[in-house]
Amino acid sequence: MAKQIKITETALRDAHQSLIATRMPIEDMLPILDKLDKVGYYSLECWGGATFDSCLRFLNEDPWQRLRTIREKCPNTKLQMLFRGQNMLGYRHYSDDVVEYFVQKSIANGIDIIRIFDALNDIKNLKTAIKAAKKEGGHAQVAISYTTGPVFTDKYYVDYAKRIADAGADSICIKDMAALLTPTETFNLVKAIKSAVNLPVQLHTHYTSGLASMCLLKGIEAGADIIDTAISPLALGTSHAPTESMVAALSGTKYDTGLKLAQFTEIRDYFMTLREKYIKSGLLDPKMLATDANALIYQVPGGMLSNLLSQLKQAGKADKLDEVLREVPKVREDSGYPPLVTPTSQIVGTQAVFNVITGERYKMCTHEFKDLVAGKYGSTPMPIDPEFQKKIIGDMKPVTCRPADLLEPELEKLKADMPPQYLQQEEDVLSLAMFPKVAMDFFKKRRNASAGINSENVDFENQVHPV
Repeated sequence: MAKQIKITETALRDAHQSLIATRMPIEDMLPILDKLDKVGYYSLECWGGATFDSCLRFLNEDPWQRLRTIREKCPNTKLQMLFRGQNMLGYRHYSDDVVEYFVQKSIANGIDIIRIFDALNDIKNLKTAIKAAKKEGGHAQVAISYTTGPVFTDKYYVDYAKRIADAGADSICIKDMAALLTPTETFNLVKAIKSAVNLPVQLHTHYTSGLASMCLLKGIEAGADIIDTAISPLALGTSHAPTESMVAALSGTKYDTGLKLAQFTEIRDYFMTLREKYIKSGLLDPKMLATDANALIYQVPGGMLSNLLSQLKQAGKADKLDEVLREVPKVREDSGYPPLVTPTSQIVGTQAVFNVITGERYKMCTHEFKDLVAGKYGSTPMPIDPEFQKKIIGDMKPVTCRPADLLEPELEKLKADMPPQYLQQEEDVLSLAMFPKVAMDFFKKRRNASAGINSENVDFENQVHPV
């Protein structure tokens, strides 16, 4: 039976997050938005993830204004964002009233599809965001953070998919952020999930290990409904399979996308000039475009790899990268096998760096690693050894409930704490909630700019690159 496959284009979010640490400014998007809008994509992934942080921290942009601009220029295509469940777009858990308010404002400003995930695949951390998205008339897509390890069988993922369906999700995404899927496993996993739940399944995988195109094709054959791709100049390496190649592969088959190759020519040409600009400026390291099947061994997402190398360089220990990569799976095992995606990728990665450069495992532990082991991020996929937990957290009391249940409502306090002289829009409260110092610096620059006072240049250094 013929089944038209839908495509989500990632060029405006995950592709540049994966390749240039989320540094594409809105100015580089504007000239091509109307062309992207005319393609007939299922959706444009254009917001969320690390874009919010990067806009404020590095690009001197208001992320809310970016979203409104894209919405205005792309009236015919659904806009999609990535949302970290109870973490929203920040790095801690927020109270339910703040999560609900953020979802409300995201949809009001133009988002149609919210892809919600939890780094630990803990459904308790997703329910508030799912309900909020549906209440606002948005599409609540829940992503399964895919990883490998003793507990991560097809049965584990099918059970999670059933919990996702029961929670009211409109669709499911298999989110393979570290490029760990193989073609055969993709086929088996998609088939198992499609057999168990009556929801559309979207497939998201990266090209790091060189398998993405094959995985997408096998996933489609097993019943996947939608795939994530990136226009070819921003594809491959730590990014995604090329959009045009997948359209060509499916053309004339029972899975034909209905999109024509010719309509991508101008879009490709435009992004090729951007790619050349980014390489010339040093933003895009050509190494990021290479295939590395070691990803299947180290299970490290591309963005996390950049972070590890950056941390080691700052410590003058860049020669220790291989040792750190061998340490990551060990730290992950000790801490209950968390999938490596923001924020757990940063937590596990930084702890692995500390273990290597101090020369003694867990001699020094980050505050975040202690919180992860204590259960403050939610339930880990596998139980953590009680002796190890005691060693890491000492007298700290482990958290066994939904972490957000321990939080008092905080929206009204956040509004009261917002300095009125910097408030230009209701959404500013949410920017400040997630990134207090970074947002305040941005607000000051914005106020100075409106008063005609020069601010310092945009900072392109010290890049931190969430996944």
